[in-house]
Amino acid sequence: MKYLKILFLFLAVQMMAQQGGMWIPSLLEGMNEQEMKSLGSELSASDIYDVNHSSLKDAIVHFNGGCTSEIISDSGLLLTNHHCGYGAIQSHSSVDHDYLQDGFWAKTMNEELPNKGMVATLIIRIDDVTKDILQNIPDTLSLQEKQQLIDKNISVAKKNAIKEDWQETRVKSIFQGNQYLLFVTETFKDIRLVGAPPTSIGKFGSDTDNWMWPRHTGDFSLFRIYADKQNRPAEYSAENVPYDPKHFLPVSLDGITENDFTMVFGFPGSTNEYLPAIAIDQIVYKLNPPKIKIREEALKIVDEYMRNDTEIKIQYASKYARIANYWKKWIGENQGLKQSNAIDKKKALEAVFQEKNNNNEAYNHLLSDFETLYTEIEEVSVARNYWTEVVYRNVELLNASVRLYQFERKLLKTPENFEEDRSNLLKSFEGFYKNYNASVDKDVFEKLLTLYKEESPDSYLTPALKSTDIEALTQDVYTNSALTNMDGMKTLMEGSYEDIMKKLHEDPGYQFGKDLVENYYQNISPKFQELNLQIKAVQKVYMKALIETFPDERFFPDANGTLRVTYGKVKGYRPKDAVVYEPVSYLEGVIEKYQPGDYEFDVPEKLIQLYNNKDYGDYGIEGRMPVNFIGTNHTTGGNSGSPVIDAKGNLIGLNFDRVWEGTMSDYNYDPSICRNIMVDARYILFIIDKYADCQRLIDEMKLVHPKKK
Repeated sequence: MKYLKILFLFLAVQMMAQQGGMWIPSLLEGMNEQEMKSLGSELSASDIYDVNHSSLKDAIVHFNGGCTSEIISDSGLLLTNHHCGYGAIQSHSSVDHDYLQDGFWAKTMNEELPNKGMVATLIIRIDDVTKDILQNIPDTLSLQEKQQLIDKNISVAKKNAIKEDWQETRVKSIFQGNQYLLFVTETFKDIRLVGAPPTSIGKFGSDTDNWMWPRHTGDFSLFRIYADKQNRPAEYSAENVPYDPKHFLPVSLDGITENDFTMVFGFPGSTNEYLPAIAIDQIVYKLNPPKIKIREEALKIVDEYMRNDTEIKIQYASKYARIANYWKKWIGENQGLKQSNAIDKKKALEAVFQEKNNNNEAYNHLLSDFETLYTEIEEVSVARNYWTEVVYRNVELLNASVRLYQFERKLLKTPENFEEDRSNLLKSFEGFYKNYNASVDKDVFEKLLTLYKEESPDSYLTPALKSTDIEALTQDVYTNSALTNMDGMKTLMEGSYEDIMKKLHEDPGYQFGKDLVENYYQNISPKFQELNLQIKAVQKVYMKALIETFPDERFFPDANGTLRVTYGKVKGYRPKDAVVYEPVSYLEGVIEKYQPGDYEFDVPEKLIQLYNNKDYGDYGIEGRMPVNFIGTNHTTGGNSGSPVIDAKGNLIGLNFDRVWEGTMSDYNYDPSICRNIMVDARYILFIIDKYADCQRLIDEMKLVHPKKK
């Protein structure tokens, strides 16, 4: 039995090494480079990351802090997902000029639209600063004291980093705090919208098809980086010019076939591949179910309003997509974790780990420590999720009360900033109320507060919530609170600090919201943070212990929003018995799903004409137009918009999703069912050229035939 467990672990890790992992681009030399070449890559480690010469990393851009994008021309043209640019497209839309419905294509650079607050960040250099960060940290210190010293060392490392004046630095830990990397970056602040297909293409299938295969979605949009005359980052100015990149990605016209090498290069957000079994069990059976239920109830209400009112549909389009995205992800995640036997796999690994460390006093207590801590944190974790999902994320009026509470607390510390803070708050609320409807929010408030009161752990509910008649409270708040519209908020913010505080504390919406917010900050968050800090400390040692216990195996660092490379192949899969998914979808699938007038599956008339005429230009193959394809690349949130790069360094696709059966890859990557979903680069070119008639953008790119050389 002992040897079977060891063999099981060995095979699992070896399989992961071939078809999984999110690797640091500056650390690819050696085994990673060999693995990529065994999968068909012709790229060297220095082709991907080089400090002294241009390399692929110079074309990879962190898009607005949450997605990835890539430079695809020598004039700073950016390609990312439609859903990553959705908020910007929406902000430029109105009932009269609905770019969500009709699409947007700038025919000249002068027509490209600026986006206030949007940023694009390039990585200049990555340095390992582990020794500098972890030096002189005595084991005798408390967890809080250790973290304070680490934070101090991080500040020193950032200050001492060699960089240009316009560049920035940040330090991020990997391997649960066992290693630290310093990133030198350049952040551009003049990013303009260049082109976007209508949502009937860019979001085709919408929430029904989200996380599913086969997909038929043209999930892309185009932006451009502008810089000053010295090619440096600058705030928006009419004098700025298109950015001249160190490198941009040529676009392949040759497409893909099954088993072709694929590399996804981007900024994955967060994974937790090395959690213990008890943590995965808690996620599946305790934490995810209430989050799924809360969002499901909110979606039902918002969907009904959107289907009956065009203005509400525009206001709530982006918000609905945000709510639905993780609702569906959590459902698939739970199913995948169960289907892949993730908990049992963790337990098998832990059994081997414990057996190897029975006599090791440094590590033999780690699993029992996890058991104790996760048992203790369960109730407060559930309470925290209820608060986050109801108060902070899905009831907009309560979210406004959170902002006002933070404003109030900030002024207690720095009253001299009153005028500036008030002005900034009002500006933020202008955007908030532009896409707010009190009738929608009222129904969401009543439904979700009822769930919160009835199902969140009783010990973390406030007395006021326990005794409140939710129906009567809802009527009072949405009749009498100033938080239900921008005019009311402006009136609330008029006068002196004392005037504002008096009005705030008399407002029924703020009164109730403040009660919930204070309960979170005084009771829920401190308890959660205390226990979570202890869990992180154990996890840090456990990560170190895993690496030492299994020295012949390779471990990739969890994603944390830093630049990563993941590689694999174009590959279909078998999601269940007797079902086989092919790796490529085609335009006929769009026509098969077509439902006239349906907001998810409507199709533009011009696209139908192009299909009927088989007018695919240089982008179709054998009378068919490829749309999406899947591969074995290990991706997660943040990889949206990441380029899919072929064996020679050319763009062949655009990452935008994962298959539903594989959304559990954040915790348990399984190469048999985990697949990332990508837009075929040829479909992107086809839409730009044949559908949008935007030849100037095609001419701007470098189109290549790498398979014909």
